[in-house]
Amino acid sequence: MSDSVHSQLTETLEGLGVEQAALEELASNLLWRIGRQSDDGPVTVRVGLASSAGLFQQLGRLRGASDAEIEAAVHDGSIRVEWVGPRPKGER
Repeated sequence: MSDSVHSQLTETLEGLGVEQAALEELASNLLWRIGRQSDDGPVTVRVGLASSAGLFQQLGRLRGASDAEIEAAVHDGSIRVEWVGPRPKGER
């Protein structure tokens, strides 16, 4: 991950009040897929709890996206994030 993307991510998390330790703890319980639904579609990140693995299989397959495509989508704000399955308890 480039320094600028890392800085942007860190800033965003701080703005949301998410502590890095809490995010790292949660990360071990998450599944994610990154790609495009079509060749000309936006870069999409699907994320959900590991307990929702079956729901990921029910969704359309994402085509691969290169690191450069992902970084460009982050920089221009065109990345699409989809939550898969029930949201964690305590979420606002």
